[in-house]
Amino acid sequence: MQLDDRIDEIFSRPPEFGVSLAMVVMIDGEIVAERYGVQPATPFGPAAEVTADTTLISWSTAKSITHAAVGLLVDDGLLDLSAPARVPEWEGTEKAAITLLDLLEMRPGLRFVEDYVDGGVSHVLAMLFGEGADDMAAYAAGMPLDHAPGSVWNYSSGTTNIICRIIGDAVGGQQAVEQFLRTRLFEPAGMTSAMPRFDPAGTWVGSSYVYATARDFARFGELYRNDGVAASGERVVPAGWTEHARTRVAHDAEGAGRHGFDYGRHWWMWPEFPGSVAAHGYEGQYVLVEPHRATTLVHLGKTERAHQPALVASIADLVDSISTRASAFGGESS
Repeated sequence: MQLDDRIDEIFSRPPEFGVSLAMVVMIDGEIVAERYGVQPATPFGPAAEVTADTTLISWSTAKSITHAAVGLLVDDGLLDLSAPARVPEWEGTEKAAITLLDLLEMRPGLRFVEDYVDGGVSHVLAMLFGEGADDMAAYAAGMPLDHAPGSVWNYSSGTTNIICRIIGDAVGGQQAVEQFLRTRLFEPAGMTSAMPRFDPAGTWVGSSYVYATARDFARFGELYRNDGVAASGERVVPAGWTEHARTRVAHDAEGAGRHGFDYGRHWWMWPEFPGSVAAHGYEGQYVLVEPHRATTLVHLGKTERAHQPALVASIADLVDSISTRASAFGGESS
């Protein structure tokens, strides 16, 4: 089956099984396939065609962008992974032992329920849309400490937003963060459409809110495929930071992958593709980087959790089909 045929299958799913809005496949730095769908009508507006210029929400793929931002500040000497996280309200408490690395590994020990269905038990919904929305980092930082720092993995959007407040404090507030992301990360990577969003307290909501085109999300993935170097040849992310990302911390057996997913440091890994890293977001946002096939794949859309295993399987099959194609584009074949 040809690459385009596999993409057709994904985009032609019945709507009840999910809607694909954008897909970009890059091999050895070149776009070899690209497809766009239709944004469904909502109470806020009519249906609309998605194009290469349409900016779409990242959801949790932004967490991996947060990892890149931390790498830049560690390289600048402004953050120390092994030092206690700079959270003023934790001083003099047991939480003071939490390090920045604990946060990046989703192992601070803080209580946080990441549930997008049951609002009665969900901390993430309360943080993004409810009682914690005005100051998301403070809401998350105020959660009880249930486990010793560094001992238990718990995927948490609140943890990322604590990191984002630390980023803001390190560079000097919201405007400085906007400039930092634009001049140090987005523009050098060629991500001219990327737009971060902030909460009312001025903290970048790096757990969930970067808007960009599918091509620009692919350009971000390419940074990690090329060890931090952009297509222009400019080093953007520090050397070795991709390896830092793919250091395995935990395995999520309930993940939508055929073999679950591994978790590193604000990046996922797909076990069937050794060496891969992937940014994942709510409702089927994926930026998959498969270095052995010289491939970066972006899928953006709306697929409910129950139907994500089928979507992930289709994406994995698509990537598998590239095994002998990468060499034709100058990349490494598997």
